[in-house]
Amino acid sequence: MATERTRRPVAIIGAGLDLGQGRRGVDMGPSAIRYAGLDLRVRELGRDVADWGDVGSPVPEATDEGDPTCRYLDPIKQACEQIAALVEDADAQGYVPVVLGGDHSIAMGTLGGMAKARGSGAALWIDAHGDLNRPSTSPSGNVHGMPLAAALGAAGEAFATDVYPTPSVTRAALVGVRSLDVGERELIEQLDVRVFTMSDIDRLGAERVMRDALAFLGEAAFVHVSLDLDAVDPMFAPGVGTPVRGGLSYREAHLASSSWPSRVCSTRSTSSR
Repeated sequence: MATERTRRPVAIIGAGLDLGQGRRGVDMGPSAIRYAGLDLRVRELGRDVADWGDVGSPVPEATDEGDPTCRYLDPIKQACEQIAALVEDADAQGYVPVVLGGDHSIAMGTLGGMAKARGSGAALWIDAHGDLNRPSTSPSGNVHGMPLAAALGAAGEAFATDVYPTPSVTRAALVGVRSLDVGERELIEQLDVRVFTMSDIDRLGAERVMRDALAFLGEAAFVHVSLDLDAVDPMFAPGVGTPVRGGLSYREAHLASSSWPSRVCSTRSTSSR
């Protein structure tokens, strides 16, 4: 069964949403990742690939910002609902959905689609940030800093939707974290969340941390891997929206990716937070 699952074909879904943050350019992420040869690299791993195209999303210049404590939330939710529908369909057809961003608010759609398909799961969140802010605690009002709080059902009713369940995950392991806001630290104490900082990786090594993180997530209905490239040190990945020094090296990021088990059924790569 494990061997069969590792050979599941991959469905690539582009989601170049950039309403969740204040720096333009991340909408080009899906095209850039494809241009770098994603499909070829996946085939080299022994999997078939189907590109399902891109989810449409509006641009901020032509969109009402709405509530300043959660800017552009309504159009972000609409885009996430489209993502969720594609992810649910991909899983139903036997694909591993790989969603390319875009800012990190798209994770609400990826997680929501998997939860609609399988029930609440778990998230392996590889990121420099916690993304656990809420409208009441966010310093910026940018939704890209709130998707994990929303997925855990802690961001408030404004994030609820009829298209996918909220919460969509019951626990999460954060890896590579080195920038947390006060409100995020307070929320972590209330949720089933475990944080592995860069100091933990320095002390224990990337492989040990990944194994401990996956052990903490347990046998969930699904494990969603959310890889934000700002988890990697800006020396190796400078083109991100919110870089933080002291991140994963190129080799550590590779090791983390190779530690994902066969039961991981939804992965995502983002071009920026």
